[in-house]
Amino acid sequence: MPKGLREIRNRIKSVKSTGQITRAMQLVASSKMKRAQDAARAGRAYAELLGEILDTAQAKVGEFAHPLLTKRAVKVRGILLVTPDKGMAGALNGNLIRLAAEQQDAVFVCIGRKGAQALARSGRKVLADFPVTDRAGFNEVRPAAEYLLKAFTEGTVDTVEVLFAHFKNTMVQTPRVQQLLPADSLVNQAREFRAKLGLPEPKVAADERDMIFEPSPAEILNQLPALFFKQAVHQAVLESKASEFSARMVAMKAATDNAKKIGAALSLEYNKARQAAITQEILELTAGAAAQ
Repeated sequence: MPKGLREIRNRIKSVKSTGQITRAMQLVASSKMKRAQDAARAGRAYAELLGEILDTAQAKVGEFAHPLLTKRAVKVRGILLVTPDKGMAGALNGNLIRLAAEQQDAVFVCIGRKGAQALARSGRKVLADFPVTDRAGFNEVRPAAEYLLKAFTEGTVDTVEVLFAHFKNTMVQTPRVQQLLPADSLVNQAREFRAKLGLPEPKVAADERDMIFEPSPAEILNQLPALFFKQAVHQAVLESKASEFSARMVAMKAATDNAKKIGAALSLEYNKARQAAITQEILELTAGAAAQ
């Protein structure tokens, strides 16, 4: 076999092998994407219900003060950076890391190896990083949320913000920064969070027959800021997971489609080269026979 044909055939094998790998990765990402999207949407429903409880309880209590809602001069921003552990997710990691690099007067807590590694390379201060599996259960996210609560209450940071990839749909994931602590009020915090997620405003219960609080609305309301904060952190992680697997599925599908196109073009090139080689051999044989 001529050297040129052998090289083309080897390239075809290589492209085909790569296409099989990206196809397998696409299928895995697609399966995880569906589960992550369902979890993110379910979390939004929980956030909507929690927001309704917040609005109703505060409507009954009236003015309400809480340490997690108290503003102070901002000297150090605490940012929870949520990124994937792995690459091959299109531009998602790069967009998140670029947005993180733009943040000033900030220290970071990380969920996801890609963000922690990028911040370490750039010399940014990382207070802690926490591992979270693909399922991102509430109990997995809780340690990071509690660490941030402690950092805020002890004065290590003056704000707590989360930088994550908001999941809009399979094709669109938007990096954004959202402040969680402190908030003007529980109502404003709930409304801002619902607005970020595209959730409707809840209907406030007209009286206690619609929503009963035990032992009292004030006692329940006192526990809600920390709970709402943990839920907001968990929801941000769920949104990021849905964004990650959606971006990876789209990227691997594009890679698989490109592998097919390149393979088809190489096959055509191989067939043309092979036909030319056969034609050349026939011409040489014909010329040799004529010379005799």
